[in-house]
Amino acid sequence: MDIVLGLQWGDEGKGKFIDLISEKYDITARFNGGANAGHSIERNGRKITLKMIPSGIFMKEVQNIIGTGTVIDPVSFKKEIQNLQIFDKTIQPEGNIIISRKAHLVLPTHRLLDIFMEENPAYTTIGTTKNGIAQAYSNKILRQNLRVGDIFSPDFQSRAQHILDRDYKMLKDEGMIVLPALEEISKEFFDAVGFLKNFNCTETEIFLNTALSEGKKILAEGSQAAMLDIDHGTYPYVTSSSTTASGASSGLGISPKKIGEIYGIAKAYCTRVGNGAFPTELLDEFGDDLRMKGNEFGSNTGRPRRIGWLDLPALKYAVMINGVTQLVLTKADVLSGLKSVGVCTHYELKDGSIESVAGILPENAKPILKWMTGWTADLSNMKNISELPQELTDFLSFLEAELEIPVGYLSIGPGREQILKLK
Repeated sequence: MDIVLGLQWGDEGKGKFIDLISEKYDITARFNGGANAGHSIERNGRKITLKMIPSGIFMKEVQNIIGTGTVIDPVSFKKEIQNLQIFDKTIQPEGNIIISRKAHLVLPTHRLLDIFMEENPAYTTIGTTKNGIAQAYSNKILRQNLRVGDIFSPDFQSRAQHILDRDYKMLKDEGMIVLPALEEISKEFFDAVGFLKNFNCTETEIFLNTALSEGKKILAEGSQAAMLDIDHGTYPYVTSSSTTASGASSGLGISPKKIGEIYGIAKAYCTRVGNGAFPTELLDEFGDDLRMKGNEFGSNTGRPRRIGWLDLPALKYAVMINGVTQLVLTKADVLSGLKSVGVCTHYELKDGSIESVAGILPENAKPILKWMTGWTADLSNMKNISELPQELTDFLSFLEAELEIPVGYLSIGPGREQILKLK
């Protein structure tokens, strides 16, 4: 099993890379997260954002797994499938999407609870997508949630309705003006559950391990990114699931001994959505210009992303905890035309000490920047690594030396085919 995951704060271009290499695999499998993900795929000059559906869906021979570590919102899932079929009428999702019976459900009141906590001053504002993901995962840990396999039980509707009634009452008691009405969200939810039953829901751990024993190749797809991991990220401004390589193992039920390549995706600069420490953030007109040039707006929410220079201390940490074997560098084309490119190599802390590898990003740390000569060439039509400008080659060599891993791929434009294989 090989793994693809983000090394920064998400939005690194994982969907594009997975779409490119998934034809080499028999199975693509999502191991974490839910409808808070947003992997953009390009087809015939058009783009679609996949949320819960694995990015290998456009490969007819590839089986797509939604694993145990994910959370499934039946309402969002139904809408996503419908949008997918409008986008590409040739896709038959019921035939090549398999869902874990052990994946947990996102209920409609989970979304409302998410909104309530984000907007209530009594709670820490995280800057979530308000898709109910945290509520589903928290109820999973509390052992108060329902799983996909439960939808086939004869008492499922009564059990689910009990939770919806309880949550709705609690929100009203807290003074929230709850819209839409309970009857409306309940009907929409149970209709979507009926739609979900059309899919193959099984013990995906057994399916995947059987496939491996038969010599089939699996690509595990992570959503969000390493610095948003619930344990190892910039807590509390993180997601609610495990986004690391070890999360792929637990989220799919596959032994770590069976992991091969670990592809880590990173931009040539940094972006972040939501709250949390961001030492290299650019809060000036240049940052605004870079945001527009790179089209840095959330693929799922449309929110403008925060912009900053590449953060090596954080990137080294992400490479270390994931055991990354190859770096996939994206958005190098966005930096074309700059006279110089900044890279944060260390942090200077308040006490004057220096940090070069950072798991907990220190508040008010001063980034120590190394300025590298920029590249002016238009990268978008290059077909061979020999065409790359020397300045960019030097930039890549610097990253390889600092991270002690090869840069295996380089994205040179937004198009699906605009990726060069370097190794």
